[in-house]
Amino acid sequence: MTAAREIRLKSRPSGLPTADNFELATVDLPAPGEGEVQVKNLWMTVDPYMRGRMNDVKSYSPPFALGKVMDGGAIGEVTASNSPNLKVGDLVQSGFGWREGFNAAGDKLQKLDPRGLPPQTFLGAAGMPGVTAYAGLLRVAALKDGDVVFVSGAAGAVGSMVAQIAKAKGHTVIGSAGGADKVAFLKEIGVDHVIDYKVEKDLTGALAAAAPGGIDVYFDNVGGAHLEAALNSANMFARFAICGMISIYNATKPEPGPSNLAQLIGKNIRMEGFIVSHHFDLMPKYIEELSGWVKAGKVTWKETVFEGLEKAPEAFIGLFSGENLGKMLVKLG
Repeated sequence: MTAAREIRLKSRPSGLPTADNFELATVDLPAPGEGEVQVKNLWMTVDPYMRGRMNDVKSYSPPFALGKVMDGGAIGEVTASNSPNLKVGDLVQSGFGWREGFNAAGDKLQKLDPRGLPPQTFLGAAGMPGVTAYAGLLRVAALKDGDVVFVSGAAGAVGSMVAQIAKAKGHTVIGSAGGADKVAFLKEIGVDHVIDYKVEKDLTGALAAAAPGGIDVYFDNVGGAHLEAALNSANMFARFAICGMISIYNATKPEPGPSNLAQLIGKNIRMEGFIVSHHFDLMPKYIEELSGWVKAGKVTWKETVFEGLEKAPEAFIGLFSGENLGKMLVKLG
């Protein structure tokens, strides 16, 4: 038997989650059965979408069960194998995060070829957040020559990739983020105009000043006042890719929508929400392009790392106060 710790959902939060909503437990892992492997997790991800899974409501991802281990993206190393497809020492990608180790059928895991990149990159820039940015910008928002792009949450895991992909393709990019360190990072990666929403009280005015000719694409990670400002600055036939609305994820009552939503009509704006799982067919093309951008020095990324499984709830809660610069990760191994 091998002992492994895991994080369980102890209670469902009302508003912003707290440490009391989680519990740390220890389980014994038996030797893997036929066709199974045992994995020691090295890295796990925490992501804003997980907040919705803490509510007992039907959504595109099933809710976390009370008293049960949570799950999410993880990178681990095979420590024992009864699978013909995986050997001890192989790196694997899985959805079995929030735990230090697990047993699973070998054919349920994805063998990871790091391609010279740090393994945790496949939880961020080379993984789900990266392809979210790629699909949302190129397929959903249908980026075309000459577009001016506005990105909210631009210093986060998804937003920073949106900004850099748009810049790599030759576009003017305006990014919104909170705090001097995030503003500095966005300027460092070439964002043309940066709005510090924690300082700037008038987002509509700030965006109008940054984009006097208007915006053609809005990649939304925040919602709320950012969406309202984007509607005000949108040009005719603008396209809005709605990836997330973190500003309302912890709301305890329904939040009113933008007061200027009718601008969708007069400006012929197309606003489309999307879930990345419907666009994973783009992953091979994205990785191919990403490799080229990295070699050309056009794309980089940041990570905010918490050490130890017991820090996972703190890392997750920190997403909602903007504590992460780039991808929020928990290092387990």
